[in-house]
Amino acid sequence: MFVSSFWLPKVRLSISPDPREPYAMSSDIDCVSLRIAISPGGTATLMSKMRLSNVDAVQWSASSVVASDEPANVFGANVFGQTEQRQRLPKHVFRALQRTIERSEPLDPVIADAVAAAMKDWALERGATHYTHWFQPLTGLTAEKHDSFFGPIGDGTAIAAFSGGELVQGEPDASSFPTGGIRATFEARGYTAWDPTSPAFLLENPNGVTLCIPTAFTSWTGEALDHKIPLLRSIEALNKSALRALGLLGDDTVTRVFTTTGPEQEYFLIDKTYYYQRPDLINTGRTLFGAKPPKGHELDDHYFGTIPERVLACMLDTERELMKLGVPIKTRHNEVAPAQYEIAPIFENSNVGCDHQQLLMTILKNVAPRYDLVCLLHEKPFAGVNGSGKHLNWSMGTDAGENLLEPGATPSENLQFLFFAAAVVKAVDTHQGLLRAAVATAGQDHRLGANEAPPAIISIFLGSELENVFNALADGQVYVSPSGELMDLGSPVLPPLPKASGDRNRTSPFAFTGNKFEFRALGSNMSPGFPNTVLNTIAAQAIDNLAEDLEAAIGGGATPAEAIQKVVGATYRNHRRVVFGGDGYSEEWHAEAASRGLLNLRTTPEALPQIVESSTVALFESYDVLSARELHSRFDVFLEQYITNINIEAETAADIASTMLVPAALRYLELIDNAGISALDSEVRPLVESFVAAIGHLKTVNEDHPEGTDAEAEYMRDVVLPAMAEVRRYADALERVVADDLWPLPKYAEILFIK
Repeated sequence: MFVSSFWLPKVRLSISPDPREPYAMSSDIDCVSLRIAISPGGTATLMSKMRLSNVDAVQWSASSVVASDEPANVFGANVFGQTEQRQRLPKHVFRALQRTIERSEPLDPVIADAVAAAMKDWALERGATHYTHWFQPLTGLTAEKHDSFFGPIGDGTAIAAFSGGELVQGEPDASSFPTGGIRATFEARGYTAWDPTSPAFLLENPNGVTLCIPTAFTSWTGEALDHKIPLLRSIEALNKSALRALGLLGDDTVTRVFTTTGPEQEYFLIDKTYYYQRPDLINTGRTLFGAKPPKGHELDDHYFGTIPERVLACMLDTERELMKLGVPIKTRHNEVAPAQYEIAPIFENSNVGCDHQQLLMTILKNVAPRYDLVCLLHEKPFAGVNGSGKHLNWSMGTDAGENLLEPGATPSENLQFLFFAAAVVKAVDTHQGLLRAAVATAGQDHRLGANEAPPAIISIFLGSELENVFNALADGQVYVSPSGELMDLGSPVLPPLPKASGDRNRTSPFAFTGNKFEFRALGSNMSPGFPNTVLNTIAAQAIDNLAEDLEAAIGGGATPAEAIQKVVGATYRNHRRVVFGGDGYSEEWHAEAASRGLLNLRTTPEALPQIVESSTVALFESYDVLSARELHSRFDVFLEQYITNINIEAETAADIASTMLVPAALRYLELIDNAGISALDSEVRPLVESFVAAIGHLKTVNEDHPEGTDAEAEYMRDVVLPAMAEVRRYADALERVVADDLWPLPKYAEILFIK
């Protein structure tokens, strides 16, 4: 397309002839962008900058994306998984590696060279030129340092080489990542260690392919600097506790217990035209300004509605990329808010599932620009519009294929289910504050309890039937279902156990959904590693507590069935205060929760200290999951991230308000003055004056923060955030009255509804 530009005083004109459309000229007049559309008949019309952006945003068409010519079945094509391992490794090496993966047997260093050679050959055949140790530091993101397979030799050529040592261990710069004081900034050394239980994979780029090796990240002193190491430790802790309990319950066939996870990922897709016109989205991930649009999600016309064509194309491409990486995607749909969507995988073991969740977020962000879209993973990108979460579906499974949180068909299976479900109830009640802290971030404080996400009060929803069963056990009674039929549990005194546990409760932060618990309080962009670690560890402790009580009851002469009934009943009686099936948003529940003694940690500065409570430290140290130093490091990192994020938001808000919004408001006042309409002047001028004063106050309070992270975090919450909110209040009011062609930011009505 031919484009020519020339300048006139205060006017820039751009002419873009297009044989398919009428001639169009764009002009910037006194900083106001206009499009002059000239019809074949010579009629000219003016189009504002925002309207021009709206037109640009709808130019995508399916023909602009080339359909993939890859085969339909590509699942795991880019994964060095069991199939490739079996084909390429010597039998004894393959078997040794599988024992490590399936049974957590120690890895034999001798096999590393054979695995590295096979992995290298496979990667080179697929076009890889570099490899990287792919790890998950405490930033919540992933990290990688690429090294070439090829090294020079004496004759001026290069040879591909990749040894077992390079596979097993890498040495990144530990000072570049948050450590919470574990490593001083001048102490740079850290190590990445190969995790053989999570398969290596290839990340494709238009210009090359990289072999990614999932690894743990540790300091030179051996302390965990990532989310993977404590997660793996917690899985092992729960395995030991669950095997002990299963032995007492009469099952000595199981040799391995692990946790499973299936996070449901919510996200927004918006046109990149709007994203790059919003400095707040670019710098902070959320809109710091924006008036509520005339239409939000009041008509319920988004959830499960027809997926827009461009969005569906993006989803299909994303799913294809994830399939090649072995991520088992199951579900896609519109979410409640406009421009909001969800993608969910099938259950996997927690370690691989957490790795795949990080990959999923990466692929969502990488694929969206192919469709002129941007993926937003902030918990609350738009005020007054539902934010995005990550529902962590969590359960316990065995190497025999059994789900320990699923009611069974036999008396022994149901007794076993009651035992493990009661342990989860005890764990959540005992460590409710720690669970809240595990999901605490600055973005979460905008979302939790906002009638779109669970409240900050941690409670459990069991469903009416299962709750009645547990109450009967706790009260020493027999519960009879409404149908009057009893499920055979092997003893006339035991209650019936229908599989259907009742309706779901979307306001519950921790809900039983038939064969798993759904931790609904995670933020959209959050790594599920730490919440999983917490769940595994508190469950391990509770299972051990119940196992000790069970041993005592059996030692006292009770039959196994009687002992289980006694232990489960007593456990539920002591911890049923955490069970709630009503409206978690209601003020009545907040009052009732307080009377029950449940915590209500509304903000991140209130919640994070739970990570370093004495009971938390004792728990994690007793199960060798995290040391006191490692826990304190996480507390320091998370608190520092809270402060930093709000500081960035405050500075961004002040800059946008001062350099973009105030000038727009002043130009509008000039128009009003020229028109001589006093009614408009009396409406707008006080808003502008109050707006300017609020901006000044925000700048002042964000200049000098108190010393100490605890005090500074509270200052950000109690002083800086309210100052930002006051600036926004006036800005959003002005957005509703300032001339549309003067307002410099795309509005919610455009961002959310033009797809």
